[in-house]
Amino acid sequence: MPEPVLITCAPTGGIHTPTMSPHLPITPEEIAEASVQAARAGAAIIHLHARDPETGKPDPRPELFQRFLPRIAAETDAVVNVSTGGGLGMTREERLRAAVTTSPEMASLNVGSLNFGIFPMLRKYEQWKHDWEPEFLESTRDLVFKNTFADLEYIVKELGGEHGTRFEFECYDLGHLYNLAWLIDQGWIEPPFFVQMVFGILGGAGADLDNLVHMHTIAEKLFGDDYEWSVLAAGRHQMPFATQAAMLGGNLRVGMEDSLYIGPGELAPSNAGQVTKIRTIVESLGRSVATPDEARRRLGLKGADRVAF
Repeated sequence: MPEPVLITCAPTGGIHTPTMSPHLPITPEEIAEASVQAARAGAAIIHLHARDPETGKPDPRPELFQRFLPRIAAETDAVVNVSTGGGLGMTREERLRAAVTTSPEMASLNVGSLNFGIFPMLRKYEQWKHDWEPEFLESTRDLVFKNTFADLEYIVKELGGEHGTRFEFECYDLGHLYNLAWLIDQGWIEPPFFVQMVFGILGGAGADLDNLVHMHTIAEKLFGDDYEWSVLAAGRHQMPFATQAAMLGGNLRVGMEDSLYIGPGELAPSNAGQVTKIRTIVESLGRSVATPDEARRRLGLKGADRVAF
Protein backbone atom coordinates (compact mmCIF):
# COMPACT_ATOMS: atom_id res chain seq x y z
CA MET A 1 0.00 0.00 0.00
CA PRO A 2 1.30 3.49 -0.79
CA GLU A 3 2.19 5.72 2.14
CA PRO A 4 -0.09 8.62 3.17
CA VAL A 5 -0.25 11.47 0.66
CA LEU A 6 1.99 14.45 1.29
CA ILE A 7 -0.10 17.53 0.51
CA THR A 8 1.84 20.71 -0.21
CA CYS A 9 0.02 24.05 -0.34
CA ALA A 10 1.53 27.08 -2.11
CA PRO A 11 -0.65 29.97 -0.88
CA THR A 12 0.48 32.93 -3.01
CA GLY A 13 3.47 32.33 -5.31
CA GLY A 14 4.95 34.90 -7.63
CA ILE A 15 2.90 34.41 -10.81
CA HIS A 16 -0.67 35.57 -10.30
CA THR A 17 -1.34 39.26 -9.73
CA PRO A 18 -3.80 41.07 -7.43
CA THR A 19 -6.24 41.90 -10.25
CA MET A 20 -6.83 38.20 -10.90
CA SER A 21 -8.48 37.34 -7.58
CA PRO A 22 -9.58 39.25 -4.49
CA HIS A 23 -8.73 36.13 -2.48
CA LEU A 24 -5.02 35.99 -3.38
CA PRO A 25 -3.01 36.50 -0.14
CA ILE A 26 -0.87 39.62 -0.43
CA THR A 27 0.10 41.04 2.97
CA PRO A 28 2.19 39.11 5.51
CA GLU A 29 -0.90 38.83 7.68
CA GLU A 30 -2.92 37.35 4.83
CA ILE A 31 -0.14 34.93 3.88
CA ALA A 32 0.18 33.79 7.49
CA GLU A 33 -3.56 33.28 7.88
CA ALA A 34 -3.82 31.40 4.57
CA SER A 35 -0.92 29.15 5.57
CA VAL A 36 -2.30 28.39 9.02
CA GLN A 37 -5.72 27.52 7.63
CA ALA A 38 -4.22 25.35 4.87
CA ALA A 39 -2.17 23.44 7.44
CA ARG A 40 -5.24 22.91 9.60
CA ALA A 41 -7.07 21.60 6.52
CA GLY A 42 -4.41 18.95 5.96
CA ALA A 43 -1.38 20.42 4.19
CA ALA A 44 1.82 18.95 5.65
CA ILE A 45 4.09 21.35 3.73
CA ILE A 46 3.59 25.07 3.07
CA HIS A 47 5.54 26.48 0.10
CA LEU A 48 6.04 30.21 0.57
CA HIS A 49 6.75 33.39 -1.36
CA ALA A 50 6.44 37.00 -0.15
CA ARG A 51 4.84 40.04 -1.74
CA ASP A 52 5.06 43.79 -1.30
CA PRO A 53 2.08 44.45 1.00
CA GLU A 54 1.21 47.69 -0.82
CA THR A 55 1.38 46.56 -4.44
CA GLY A 56 1.23 42.76 -4.30
CA LYS A 57 4.39 42.47 -6.41
CA PRO A 58 6.66 39.49 -5.65
CA ASP A 59 9.27 40.67 -3.16
CA PRO A 60 12.42 38.82 -1.98
CA ARG A 61 13.06 40.80 1.21
CA PRO A 62 13.73 38.48 4.18
CA GLU A 63 12.07 40.93 6.56
CA LEU A 64 8.75 40.26 4.83
CA PHE A 65 9.15 36.51 5.31
CA GLN A 66 9.97 37.13 8.96
CA ARG A 67 6.58 38.81 9.34
CA PHE A 68 4.71 35.58 8.58
CA LEU A 69 7.06 32.65 9.21
CA PRO A 70 7.07 32.94 13.03
CA ARG A 71 3.27 32.88 13.18
CA ILE A 72 3.08 29.82 10.93
CA ALA A 73 5.64 28.07 13.11
CA ALA A 74 3.85 29.07 16.30
CA GLU A 75 0.35 28.04 15.22
CA THR A 76 1.07 24.89 13.16
CA ASP A 77 3.60 22.08 12.96
CA ALA A 78 3.67 22.26 9.14
CA VAL A 79 6.94 21.96 7.26
CA VAL A 80 7.87 25.44 6.03
CA ASN A 81 9.27 25.52 2.50
CA VAL A 82 10.81 28.86 1.45
CA SER A 83 10.94 29.43 -2.30
CA THR A 84 14.22 30.07 -4.11
CA GLY A 85 12.20 30.76 -7.25
CA GLY A 86 11.25 34.18 -5.90
CA GLY A 87 9.69 36.12 -8.73
CA LEU A 88 10.34 36.03 -12.46
CA GLY A 89 13.16 38.40 -13.37
CA MET A 90 14.88 38.32 -9.97
CA THR A 91 18.60 37.57 -9.77
CA ARG A 92 19.88 34.40 -8.17
CA GLU A 93 21.05 36.33 -5.15
CA GLU A 94 17.65 38.01 -4.71
CA ARG A 95 15.89 34.67 -4.97
CA LEU A 96 18.12 33.14 -2.28
CA ARG A 97 17.97 35.95 0.27
CA ALA A 98 14.99 34.72 2.26
CA ALA A 99 16.07 31.07 2.41
CA VAL A 100 19.64 31.90 3.42
CA THR A 101 18.36 34.24 6.15
CA THR A 102 15.69 31.92 7.56
CA SER A 103 17.47 28.53 7.13
CA PRO A 104 14.23 26.56 6.59
CA GLU A 105 13.76 22.80 6.72
CA MET A 106 12.93 22.85 3.01
CA ALA A 107 13.34 25.17 0.04
CA SER A 108 12.18 24.89 -3.54
CA LEU A 109 14.71 24.62 -6.37
CA ASN A 110 13.87 24.79 -10.07
CA VAL A 111 16.16 22.21 -11.66
CA GLY A 112 16.67 23.85 -15.05
CA SER A 113 16.24 26.94 -17.15
CA LEU A 114 13.11 27.40 -19.23
CA ASN A 115 10.98 29.89 -21.09
CA PHE A 116 8.33 30.79 -18.51
CA GLY A 117 5.48 32.37 -20.44
CA ILE A 118 2.58 33.84 -18.48
CA PHE A 119 1.93 36.67 -20.96
CA PRO A 120 -1.20 34.92 -22.39
CA MET A 121 -3.01 35.95 -19.18
CA LEU A 122 -2.84 39.55 -20.42
CA ARG A 123 -5.82 39.09 -22.71
CA LYS A 124 -8.11 38.02 -19.87
CA TYR A 125 -8.21 41.44 -18.21
CA GLU A 126 -8.90 44.98 -19.41
CA GLN A 127 -8.27 46.91 -16.20
CA TRP A 128 -5.56 46.43 -13.61
CA LYS A 129 -5.21 47.35 -9.95
CA HIS A 130 -1.52 48.20 -10.35
CA ASP A 131 0.60 49.41 -13.26
CA TRP A 132 3.25 46.75 -12.67
CA GLU A 133 0.89 43.85 -13.43
CA PRO A 134 0.56 44.06 -17.25
CA GLU A 135 4.22 45.05 -17.57
CA PHE A 136 5.23 42.01 -15.51
CA LEU A 137 3.14 39.63 -17.57
CA GLU A 138 4.33 41.09 -20.89
CA SER A 139 7.97 40.78 -19.81
CA THR A 140 7.69 36.99 -19.83
CA ARG A 141 7.32 37.01 -23.62
CA ASP A 142 11.08 37.54 -23.70
CA LEU A 143 12.19 35.93 -20.44
CA VAL A 144 14.25 32.86 -19.65
CA PHE A 145 13.89 31.65 -16.07
CA LYS A 146 17.57 30.99 -15.51
CA ASN A 147 18.73 27.97 -13.53
CA THR A 148 22.08 26.94 -15.00
CA PHE A 149 24.30 24.14 -13.76
CA ALA A 150 26.40 26.77 -11.98
CA ASP A 151 23.26 28.12 -10.30
CA LEU A 152 22.18 24.66 -9.20
CA GLU A 153 25.61 23.85 -7.78
CA TYR A 154 25.75 27.13 -5.88
CA ILE A 155 22.28 26.74 -4.38
CA VAL A 156 22.57 23.12 -3.25
CA LYS A 157 25.96 23.81 -1.67
CA GLU A 158 24.86 27.07 -0.03
CA LEU A 159 21.51 25.92 1.35
CA GLY A 160 22.03 22.19 1.55
CA GLY A 161 25.62 22.19 2.69
CA GLU A 162 25.66 25.26 4.91
CA HIS A 163 22.13 25.17 6.32
CA GLY A 164 21.06 21.52 6.12
CA THR A 165 18.03 22.57 4.09
CA ARG A 166 16.48 19.95 1.82
CA PHE A 167 14.80 20.71 -1.47
CA GLU A 168 11.54 20.48 -3.34
CA PHE A 169 13.14 19.85 -6.74
CA GLU A 170 10.76 21.43 -9.25
CA CYS A 171 11.00 19.66 -12.61
CA TYR A 172 9.15 21.40 -15.44
CA ASP A 173 10.34 19.08 -18.18
CA LEU A 174 11.95 15.72 -18.79
CA GLY A 175 15.46 17.15 -18.99
CA HIS A 176 15.12 18.56 -15.49
CA LEU A 177 14.98 15.03 -14.10
CA TYR A 178 18.33 14.35 -15.73
CA ASN A 179 19.71 17.63 -14.35
CA LEU A 180 18.74 16.40 -10.88
CA ALA A 181 20.41 13.05 -11.57
CA TRP A 182 23.58 14.96 -12.47
CA LEU A 183 23.48 16.82 -9.15
CA ILE A 184 23.15 13.50 -7.36
CA ASP A 185 26.04 12.01 -9.32
CA GLN A 186 28.29 14.86 -8.10
CA GLY A 187 27.65 13.78 -4.52
CA TRP A 188 26.28 17.20 -3.54
CA ILE A 189 22.90 15.98 -2.32
CA GLU A 190 21.80 12.88 -0.45
CA PRO A 191 18.53 10.93 -0.52
CA PRO A 192 15.67 11.01 0.03
CA PHE A 193 14.87 13.42 -2.80
CA PHE A 194 11.54 15.22 -3.14
CA VAL A 195 10.70 15.59 -6.84
CA GLN A 196 7.90 17.98 -7.75
CA MET A 197 6.77 17.40 -11.36
CA VAL A 198 5.25 20.54 -12.85
CA PHE A 199 2.81 20.62 -15.76
CA GLY A 200 0.90 23.23 -17.71
CA ILE A 201 3.35 26.17 -17.75
CA LEU A 202 3.94 27.60 -21.23
CA GLY A 203 7.57 26.67 -21.85
CA GLY A 204 7.49 23.45 -19.84
CA ALA A 205 5.79 20.06 -20.07
CA GLY A 206 2.17 20.32 -21.14
CA ALA A 207 -0.67 19.16 -18.91
CA ASP A 208 -1.10 15.85 -20.70
CA LEU A 209 -1.49 12.64 -18.72
CA ASP A 210 0.99 10.90 -21.00
CA ASN A 211 3.63 13.40 -19.89
CA LEU A 212 2.92 12.70 -16.23
CA VAL A 213 3.16 8.94 -16.73
CA HIS A 214 6.36 9.22 -18.76
CA MET A 215 8.07 11.58 -16.31
CA HIS A 216 7.12 9.26 -13.45
CA THR A 217 8.53 6.29 -15.37
CA ILE A 218 11.85 8.06 -16.00
CA ALA A 219 12.04 9.27 -12.38
CA GLU A 220 11.60 5.68 -11.21
CA LYS A 221 14.52 4.62 -13.41
CA LEU A 222 16.75 7.47 -12.25
CA PHE A 223 15.96 7.59 -8.55
CA GLY A 224 14.49 4.21 -7.60
CA ASP A 225 13.69 3.94 -3.93
CA ASP A 226 15.57 7.15 -3.09
CA TYR A 227 12.81 9.65 -3.80
CA GLU A 228 9.28 10.85 -3.13
CA TRP A 229 7.39 12.22 -6.11
CA SER A 230 4.70 14.87 -6.22
CA VAL A 231 2.69 16.58 -8.94
CA LEU A 232 1.36 20.08 -9.52
CA ALA A 233 -0.41 21.45 -12.55
CA ALA A 234 -1.31 25.01 -13.47
CA GLY A 235 -4.78 26.49 -13.74
CA ARG A 236 -7.70 24.25 -14.62
CA HIS A 237 -5.44 21.21 -14.61
CA GLN A 238 -4.67 21.49 -10.89
CA MET A 239 -7.30 19.20 -9.39
CA PRO A 240 -7.35 16.58 -12.18
CA PHE A 241 -3.56 16.16 -12.05
CA ALA A 242 -3.49 16.13 -8.26
CA THR A 243 -6.12 13.39 -8.36
CA GLN A 244 -4.12 11.40 -10.92
CA ALA A 245 -1.02 11.66 -8.74
CA ALA A 246 -2.94 10.28 -5.77
CA MET A 247 -4.33 7.46 -7.89
CA LEU A 248 -0.83 6.54 -9.06
CA GLY A 249 0.53 6.41 -5.51
CA GLY A 250 2.23 9.80 -5.49
CA ASN A 251 1.93 13.09 -3.62
CA LEU A 252 0.52 16.43 -4.73
CA ARG A 253 0.50 20.21 -4.47
CA VAL A 254 -2.35 22.71 -4.56
CA GLY A 255 -2.64 26.40 -3.70
CA MET A 256 -3.22 29.77 -5.33
CA GLU A 257 0.32 29.92 -6.66
CA ASP A 258 -0.72 27.22 -9.12
CA SER A 259 -4.43 27.93 -9.64
CA LEU A 260 -6.83 30.65 -8.50
CA TYR A 261 -9.83 28.39 -9.05
CA ILE A 262 -11.54 25.59 -7.15
CA GLY A 263 -13.89 24.57 -9.97
CA PRO A 264 -14.76 25.59 -13.55
CA GLY A 265 -15.15 29.37 -13.54
CA GLU A 266 -15.24 29.47 -9.74
CA LEU A 267 -12.53 31.39 -7.91
CA ALA A 268 -11.22 29.60 -4.83
CA PRO A 269 -12.29 31.53 -1.73
CA SER A 270 -9.23 30.29 0.13
CA ASN A 271 -6.21 28.04 -0.07
CA ALA A 272 -7.73 25.92 2.69
CA GLY A 273 -10.69 25.33 0.38
CA GLN A 274 -8.39 23.79 -2.23
CA VAL A 275 -6.68 21.64 0.40
CA THR A 276 -10.02 20.47 1.76
CA LYS A 277 -11.26 19.58 -1.72
CA ILE A 278 -8.23 17.49 -2.65
CA ARG A 279 -8.12 15.89 0.79
CA THR A 280 -11.72 14.76 0.31
CA ILE A 281 -10.80 13.27 -3.06
CA VAL A 282 -7.70 11.56 -1.69
CA GLU A 283 -9.61 9.99 1.17
CA SER A 284 -12.41 8.89 -1.14
CA LEU A 285 -9.74 6.99 -3.10
CA GLY A 286 -8.89 5.06 0.04
CA ARG A 287 -5.65 6.91 0.79
CA SER A 288 -4.84 8.83 3.94
CA VAL A 289 -3.16 12.22 4.33
CA ALA A 290 0.30 12.53 5.84
CA THR A 291 1.03 14.60 8.93
CA PRO A 292 3.92 17.07 9.06
CA ASP A 293 5.89 14.64 11.25
CA GLU A 294 5.44 11.93 8.63
CA ALA A 295 6.68 14.39 6.00
CA ARG A 296 9.78 15.10 8.09
CA ARG A 297 10.51 11.40 8.47
CA ARG A 298 10.04 10.53 4.81
CA LEU A 299 11.95 13.55 3.49
CA GLY A 300 14.79 13.38 6.02
CA LEU A 301 14.29 16.95 7.25
CA LYS A 302 16.39 18.53 9.97
CA GLY A 303 13.47 19.52 12.20
CA ALA A 304 11.56 22.68 13.00
CA ASP A 305 13.86 23.41 15.95
CA ARG A 306 16.79 24.11 13.62
CA VAL A 307 15.40 27.00 11.60
CA ALA A 308 16.05 30.73 11.99
CA PHE A 309 12.53 32.07 12.53
